[in-house]
Amino acid sequence: MRLIATLRNMTPRGRKKLFLWSTLGPLGCIIPATAVNLGLFASLGDEALRRAVISAVVNPIILAGPLFFYLSLKLRELAVVNYKLAEAAATDFLTGCLNRGSFSTQVEQCLSETAEGSEPRGALLVIDADHFKKINDTYGHHEGDVALKTIANAIRSTVRRDDLVGRLGGEEFGVFLPNANEEVAKIVAERIRSSVCGLSFMPQGKPCPLTVSVGCATFARRTDFSELFRLADERLYQAKEAGRNRVQYAFINQMAPAGVVALH
Repeated sequence: MRLIATLRNMTPRGRKKLFLWSTLGPLGCIIPATAVNLGLFASLGDEALRRAVISAVVNPIILAGPLFFYLSLKLRELAVVNYKLAEAAATDFLTGCLNRGSFSTQVEQCLSETAEGSEPRGALLVIDADHFKKINDTYGHHEGDVALKTIANAIRSTVRRDDLVGRLGGEEFGVFLPNANEEVAKIVAERIRSSVCGLSFMPQGKPCPLTVSVGCATFARRTDFSELFRLADERLYQAKEAGRNRVQYAFINQMAPAGVVALH
């Protein structure tokens, strides 16, 4: 029953690979077995040679066919389990976003993969839920978790397909926008802020507004995650100090030396 369930859950591509290996495996046994038997039984007459060839073909089909099918299926199950474990290790269990470690690793990889001769470009947004402690204190941590999942869904539904979304810890999220210029980064950041602000959150049947503050660091030269995060985090706290529910920007210029940014 388990094998049948595994087959049903496989993609068409996975089934093709399964049956391909189940066919190639016995075939790989038949060819050398036939060659060996032809050499061993060639001098014993046509009847012995015919039986030897039949034996070299039938035995691998009967024995190796089911064996290769079973092993291929178990290897497929193992690959699926490994994929799920890797996905779970990289995902925040509450929101379904990337966890902090996986997010920072993938951002660093994106930053290091810029092709030689091309202009590095992109943006990092650090997003923090406003007055989140008040939600936990007033309605309890369960409703706080609901609020976090609601905010995470709003962020994911707003960003582009190739953008990275991670939960950095507590009520703080990160969004990396590869190849985004200043204009695109501003549009996405404001769209996220507006989307969260427009959410309907009703803990215990009572309306509770949700807002976020956003720090945005846009770059047009080679940089690393730590520098981007530091600048975006600084702008986030500026947004908090300016009244919350707003976006503050920094731009790392192509021609500026490290540590020099343009403020917006």
